[in-house]
Amino acid sequence: MATTQQRNPITRYVGGAALAGVTLLAAYYHDRAIFDENREGIKTQPGWPLVGNLPIILQYKDQIHDFLLEGFTALGDLTLTLSILGIPRHIATLDPRNVEHVLKGPEFHGAMNSLFGDGIFNANGEEWKYQRKTASHIFNIKNFRDQFTDVFVQEIEFMSENIWNKAAANNKAVDFHEIMFKFTLDSFILLGFGVHLNALGTEGKVPFAAAFDEAQKNTFYRFVNPIWNVTERIQRLVMPWKASMKDHLAVVDSFAREVTDQRREEMARGEEKKDLLSRFMNARNANGEPLNNEELRDIVLNFVIAGRDTTAQALSWTFYLLLTHPRVEQKLLREINEHITEEVMHDSPALYEVIKGMKYAHAVLYEVLRLYPSVPLNQKYALDDDVWPDGTHIRKGDYILWCPYAQGRLEKVWGVDAKQFVPERWITPEGELRRESQGMWPAFHAGPRVCLGQHLATLEALVAITFLLKRYKFTLVPGQDITYQVSLTLPMKNGMKVTVEKRA
Repeated sequence: MATTQQRNPITRYVGGAALAGVTLLAAYYHDRAIFDENREGIKTQPGWPLVGNLPIILQYKDQIHDFLLEGFTALGDLTLTLSILGIPRHIATLDPRNVEHVLKGPEFHGAMNSLFGDGIFNANGEEWKYQRKTASHIFNIKNFRDQFTDVFVQEIEFMSENIWNKAAANNKAVDFHEIMFKFTLDSFILLGFGVHLNALGTEGKVPFAAAFDEAQKNTFYRFVNPIWNVTERIQRLVMPWKASMKDHLAVVDSFAREVTDQRREEMARGEEKKDLLSRFMNARNANGEPLNNEELRDIVLNFVIAGRDTTAQALSWTFYLLLTHPRVEQKLLREINEHITEEVMHDSPALYEVIKGMKYAHAVLYEVLRLYPSVPLNQKYALDDDVWPDGTHIRKGDYILWCPYAQGRLEKVWGVDAKQFVPERWITPEGELRRESQGMWPAFHAGPRVCLGQHLATLEALVAITFLLKRYKFTLVPGQDITYQVSLTLPMKNGMKVTVEKRA
């Protein structure tokens, strides 16, 4: 008893000293994470003592893009800094000059390596230069462009006959977003691997699609979680019955390996194929050697990832905005009916030329991508000290954020009507398409890593919009909560249910 009484004053002293220490630290780090220094010259998003912006980031993790928009609007500047306990210093910018200035950092590779491998998104240095040069040759081949259109039209016809016509006849509500994902998955797997996956003709998800989707979802969680390798091990111990990233990748890799082995046998027999896999089989890697199965897998899957999700989401957000803006829908439909005939719809070279000249259709798509960019948030890493065009001093080791979603809705960048859907902003007084800088409209990235397939992606999105709008009148099912799911891209969180009627 005496011993306990003797210890109490010491305990009280230590406890009081600790409390005083914490109080002093909280007073000093009153708006940022502990041990984060104040960055002079950069406006700071105010945070909590010692933990910084961590609580508010956790609170708004499912609306992170709107959180950033509110932060930039409240601070009234185009560049700010965030201090978050446990996460390195982040500098965020929406200044178009800064966006064009930033470079790709190496932090992507660790989190994204499992799914992306050493494909063009994840590669660096000479390997990236080789892949980009080889891919640019393929994307610029005219017959590959026509093959793109042929495949999209083929899949659109299947989708029309087996989904939309039946839904119109039965007055059945359909999840437009889900159908677009199946449509683009079938299209890009056929273009990439030369295989008919038939997701459109399958109830629910085919195994490859299910594994592919989960692998992409896990990739995003790795992207935002710096200790993902620890948390994934814990999850395997706590929930051993739940399929892991390794399980999903096994399905994806098995599919890619089987298709590649089969294609090698077909090409050895002299059969000629036009899919992307076959075209890269005739290429060599940066060391001058024929590509092995793993290299082919990485290249082709990167192509599928780039095209499938972004195109499906762009189409979904386009129709969401058209269905909620009937004036724009009618104006676009008039342009389609003026230029597109049944004969043109099934002549790929002619269809390409006609759509290329449809200015309002392009304006609609550009406006959709301004408000709902396919990649809504980007993160880079400063390899060295730097000074941005707006005068911001960047230090080696800083993480850089820019958010095209917030940038597209910010009045300081796009004017007082920034949040409104106005395709006419893309048409000049002379009736020509307006071009904005890559920093102001980074829908297809910017700089040396600008999207190689942007022209093909634009063409194929407009082909699908044209076919669907010309043939069908879609109506939103009332009472839906249509919002985004936080991810590497911008999917709809709850899908988008529509009813459909055939146009006369």
